[in-house]
Amino acid sequence: STGGGEGNREDAWSHLAEHVTPGSVTRFTHNAAWVVSSASSGVQDRDEIPGLGRRDVETVIGEEKELGMLGIRLKQTWREGAVGRERTEQARDRSWCLGDIVARNAEHRGRPGDVGQEERWASVILGQMEMCFLMVLTLANYSCLEEWKRILAVVLTCEQAVWEKSRFFAAFLRLLKRELERGDDVEGGLFEMSHDGGGFLKTLLRGFKRTLEQRKGAEDAGEGEDDIKEEFEEVEKWVREQYGWELGDAFVRKGMLELEDGEMVEMETGEMEGEDESGEYAPVVVEL
Repeated sequence: STGGGEGNREDAWSHLAEHVTPGSVTRFTHNAAWVVSSASSGVQDRDEIPGLGRRDVETVIGEEKELGMLGIRLKQTWREGAVGRERTEQARDRSWCLGDIVARNAEHRGRPGDVGQEERWASVILGQMEMCFLMVLTLANYSCLEEWKRILAVVLTCEQAVWEKSRFFAAFLRLLKRELERGDDVEGGLFEMSHDGGGFLKTLLRGFKRTLEQRKGAEDAGEGEDDIKEEFEEVEKWVREQYGWELGDAFVRKGMLELEDGEMVEMETGEMEGEDESGEYAPVVVEL
């Protein structure tokens, strides 16, 4: 519920659809009438609609237009033919992948570095993010939730692009916070639709915070970097207050534990290594 009357409802909706255009809706729905249902799906999500078997999915989807997804492949975020260090780096830093998604889906492709480049990034990525979230909000569409998560998984694991497209990333963080604020309006709750709850987002935000911290005191830092950090602090504050998430790395890995009989034993945990990319999870570049 948006509350506050018709004007506030319209404002709330417009803020959630700031980058949605008639053209992007037509591309997304694949039909001039802009019809989407809770069963509408992108091709990569067809086998995974909760509550429906494969045959049921094929029957329902057969009557629906395939949704226009961005073609995000999280299992291959490097360019075709990349090997060795290049492949490893593009697997860890998904900046190339994000740029490739924009290039493949942008309606108007300009020259690299032109004035409208970040606007095209916003139109493609943020427009799709908004469309998917609104379909989750109004229809509880599972495929749109999966696409929304894929977008977060790419954007929040970028490193180099963060500093090259600072306005885009600041706008992304503002939009993410707006959507999270509306999460309770999703039927059953935004994260309850996902099998891992909000764990995937917490992990992504922790990693993105480390990316921002690596630039502290950088001599070549631009004005846009401060905007990104300010927007992230707003997101971090919100998830801390709403979900109790601590995104910093200040957690205890090793310490003394007192047993029932009073004996003190030293304990060490590796539970957070996956999120922290340390220990056996630490990235390694292999030259072939």
